[in-house]
Amino acid sequence: MQAILEIQNIGKQYNIGGENRRYLSLRDQIVNTFSKTDKSKNTFWALKDISFDVFQGDSIGIIGRNGAGKSTLLKILSKITAPTTGFVKARGRVASLLEVGTGFHPELTGRENIYLNGSILGLSKNEINQKFDEIVDFSGVEKFLDTPLKHYSSGMQLRLAFAVAAHLEPEILVIDEVLAVGDAAFQKKCLGKMSEVSKSGRTILFVSHNMGAVQKLCNKGILLEKGKLKYEGKTVDVINHYLKNIDGINSYEIDLHNHIRKSFLNKNISFKKVRIQSESGEKRNNIKFGENFTIELEYQTNVDCKNIELILGIESLDETRIASYISPFFHYNKSNNIKASFTIKDLLLNPNTYQITLGCRVNSIPADHIVGALQFTITDAFDKSSIEEKPFNYGLMKIKHVDFYQNQIIN
Repeated sequence: MQAILEIQNIGKQYNIGGENRRYLSLRDQIVNTFSKTDKSKNTFWALKDISFDVFQGDSIGIIGRNGAGKSTLLKILSKITAPTTGFVKARGRVASLLEVGTGFHPELTGRENIYLNGSILGLSKNEINQKFDEIVDFSGVEKFLDTPLKHYSSGMQLRLAFAVAAHLEPEILVIDEVLAVGDAAFQKKCLGKMSEVSKSGRTILFVSHNMGAVQKLCNKGILLEKGKLKYEGKTVDVINHYLKNIDGINSYEIDLHNHIRKSFLNKNISFKKVRIQSESGEKRNNIKFGENFTIELEYQTNVDCKNIELILGIESLDETRIASYISPFFHYNKSNNIKASFTIKDLLLNPNTYQITLGCRVNSIPADHIVGALQFTITDAFDKSSIEEKPFNYGLMKIKHVDFYQNQIIN
């Protein structure tokens, strides 16, 4: 099968620390010509020797740390910037959504920008007309359709840009982390549309730090590290490789002092550390299937705190709640540094990567709330003899036992 995208030995070099002058005098140019300064020290390779093929219908998740070269790669694939080395061969129309407002003209109205983008993709006016109502309905900007784009909020621009990119049916859809600008409802709507686009046989390249979204949407993954292709394969394998090898993100112990809070309404009680260990007491973030494990946490109370509840949530990476536990009420009469632990038994999570979410309430009022405080991985079966293995096993959890009865046929 012929690839719809061929990426061969792509490299992108940037000059850094260049002259700040608007122009150089003749004397400056002569001095620079004979200068012995090593100019190679003022260059930076954002990408180096990247090669892979993308086939029709593939959904490719591109992941990696900030600065790994993900956005640079998408700009090259979208022909926004040219590679320094190598080449890209695309066999189909490419629509991209890399930054809010990319490809839009701020002085034109929303309506005019829809037709402008369609024309750039090579569509006729009649073809755009056929999709126009769907685009407007998805974007939700109908009331402002004849308003210049410069008066749109960033969220409105994003909704319109995504609607155009997804509905004008390009063969290849390229999307960066820009979806993070939208609200939760719109992100969910976009992911649903991207899944629909993928199932229709079109190709998607998606950059995101949301591992849950990547895992749900993409059938293949690519990991970039310091501008090089570090790992490629099935999405779950690429994500697990990334999480296991990035410092801190999947450590067995996380310092929560400066961790981002979803809410922090009562600063008199706060989480400080969280760690995970196996049933045998071994501190590790790889837990075998069927194995009991313990979540330990440290938190601090600054004043008298009564009717405290601690909440432990186990979630998939897209924040789907799998299980929860709420502690009984307890209280402390003065400032304390406190340890608590939850031992999880008989939770048959299938092999995958999961996260721990922590919550705390005082007098039934939320105090501290951290989503994704710690991530851990469930590996191969711990005790296969106790669980009947079947060739197909779907979902996040395994059912340990089901009573099934086959009734006789009733005439």
